[in-house]
Amino acid sequence: MCLTRNTLIRHAEDLVERFSLGRTGCSINSMNAADTASQPVVTEPATEARFTGLLGEAKALQPKTVALRRRLHKNPELGLQLPETQAAILAVLADLPIEVTTGDSTTSVVGVLRGSKPGPTVLLRADMDALPLTEETGVQFASQVDGVMHACGHDTHVAMLASAARVLSARRDALAGSVVFMFQPGEEGHHGARYMLDEGVLDAAGARVTDAFALHITSGAESGTLCFRSGPILASTDDFRVTVQGKGGHGSAPHRTVDPVPAAADMVGALQTALTRRVDAFDPAVLSVTKIAAGTTTNIIPETAELQGTIRTLNEETRAQLRAELTRICEHVAIAHGCTAQVNLTTGYPVTVNDPGATDRASRLATGLLGERHVEQMADPILGGEDFSYVLQEVPGTFAFIGACPPGVQPDDAAPNHSNRVCFDESALATGVSMYAAYALDTLR
Repeated sequence: MCLTRNTLIRHAEDLVERFSLGRTGCSINSMNAADTASQPVVTEPATEARFTGLLGEAKALQPKTVALRRRLHKNPELGLQLPETQAAILAVLADLPIEVTTGDSTTSVVGVLRGSKPGPTVLLRADMDALPLTEETGVQFASQVDGVMHACGHDTHVAMLASAARVLSARRDALAGSVVFMFQPGEEGHHGARYMLDEGVLDAAGARVTDAFALHITSGAESGTLCFRSGPILASTDDFRVTVQGKGGHGSAPHRTVDPVPAAADMVGALQTALTRRVDAFDPAVLSVTKIAAGTTTNIIPETAELQGTIRTLNEETRAQLRAELTRICEHVAIAHGCTAQVNLTTGYPVTVNDPGATDRASRLATGLLGERHVEQMADPILGGEDFSYVLQEVPGTFAFIGACPPGVQPDDAAPNHSNRVCFDESALATGVSMYAAYALDTLR
């Protein structure tokens, strides 16, 4: 997910660290939440006075963080309506000096922590929903819901942000402004952030949010590492369905039909040619036809053929261009074959674009908090999508990855996010808690 320094020095340091740092993952099923609390992620480096003890506070909360994460992992929910997840969040926030509201159209939770002095408003976000997968990790806290699993780590996001809310509540006197905690359902294709924006999450504190930050866990980076990238970090995500209409008939008499299958096949090649000839080679974009369906048996030429696929781009201009090319090519190739084509595009998430200033500041904060060896700059974006992009279209901010590769596995070999075997090293959660808190403290100093 992000580039790491694969040097002999780094590996030697990691070996030393693994003897002193506790790591929890799929191979340590017997560990309970109390056990993980005593296992630090990193040795706390020298920090500015306002951050002194922040990692220690996060580590002290590890039993609560892990307990909430495992509660959510056992009881995953899909989409925009997550009542059990919402109830768990409300329970852990109940004893904090945080103003809590819930969503109208979704089971979102918004918390507002007001500092002791006036100032700007910063938003910290965690997504809440799971994926439709049957878990095969073998962990003791595996999903108890058939066909549903927290395979993208959103359970860890909620747990980290909830503990960060507790850290920041204890440091309320140091805050000049307000913190908005955005617990968001429906990230996995349901546009949950859009619903929360429509319901006014950016104005929840009264004053408009001026800065936003989110973390996303990944098994594809070393545990406790934070990965940053200025500018585009994730792609836009549009899906398409093309229905090619011909005239069916007997397979032995194609001349009496208008066969949609050759038309559909030609569309696949023409679309790939358009990608290489119409889009700048230095402007990353992907157009993948991922499903082709036609016919029912060997001696029938079908009436229709169908293509499905996805378009991923890293800027909105190329996104609009490829959407237009898809329609133009499919309609004209169909005409060339005597067919017609109906093109349906489903608009997905926008490009996730990190503000350069916010990203640089977050990277420097992470370096001061964790040490340089635990901070990475991503050379390339990822062509996955993320609906935090909607928030970043409205206010400056940044989205970063936190590594949680399980022990005994190299990041390149670890089961990836969205796998039904993915595991995350829970000792990395304290890093995320402290980073959420540090970002807010720095914004509201």
